[in-house]
Amino acid sequence: MKKIEAFIRHEAFEEIRNQLDSMGIPSMSLSEVKGSGRQKGYTETYRGAKSTIFLRPKLKLEIVVNDEDVDRTIDTIMTHAHTGEPGDGKIFVYDVEEAIRVRTGERGPVVLETHEEES
Repeated sequence: MKKIEAFIRHEAFEEIRNQLDSMGIPSMSLSEVKGSGRQKGYTETYRGAKSTIFLRPKLKLEIVVNDEDVDRTIDTIMTHAHTGEPGDGKIFVYDVEEAIRVRTGERGPVVLETHEEES
């Protein structure tokens, strides 16, 4: 199993989420974050005072997938997050040693499977 951590622009999220869901990868965590990269800060003026903003708003998308789903998950993120401009984001991939479903105590890749709706 791998954890994919992607820092993306806000406007890219819905298309990424929709495509991953259609591929059977609906589970993810999303956080609003701020960060700086290679791009320079930008200057804003508020009530006559100028300030340089170095931290830009991004979304942090965290997804744990089986090894065989890593490439297509990354491809989906790249397809929808890439604009060719500075600030498109970054993707990191980590090994996941263990996954445990708290509700049932199940362990391993089975916790990544979607469950059928219970009636």
